[in-house]
Amino acid sequence: MRVEVYPGKEVVVDFDPELTFECVDDCTWCCHHGVLLYEPDFRGLAERADLNASTTEFRGRDFVRREQKDRTAHVDDDGAACYFLDDDGLCALHAEHDWKPARCSVFPLEVSLDDEDIRVSVREEAEEHCDGLNVSERRVVDHLDAFLPERLWELADPTTKVEL
Repeated sequence: MRVEVYPGKEVVVDFDPELTFECVDDCTWCCHHGVLLYEPDFRGLAERADLNASTTEFRGRDFVRREQKDRTAHVDDDGAACYFLDDDGLCALHAEHDWKPARCSVFPLEVSLDDEDIRVSVREEAEEHCDGLNVSERRVVDHLDAFLPERLWELADPTTKVEL
């Protein structure tokens, strides 16, 4: 199914259009991953944070780094989480700057490029780990602009399934 997200900017939706999503308190599963930074995100982050402290490079790509946390809540099985995830389970970037990298907006979705089409699906792991799926009335397909920042269409490769 094709959906226009912004005027002249469409995606191919590869998930059930009845799927709903709403972030739920204390989940933070999306914050356990190293966040891929596209070039515009890297520049945006530079305006808000110390890049030397908060980022790392892996296989030629920039990521917000994961770090060990001194707590048991809001961390992955290895005890690590996103550099910007505070003790209260909230993102410091979002709380302090009302901003977040594109990759954070996309969760729990996955973006890929197929020929010239941007395709959107649900991350396979989200079915098991994301508590916000199918818990509300907010249909994802009706709110794709909240998940897919317009800058994705400016990228040569908006693929999001890139892990640190």
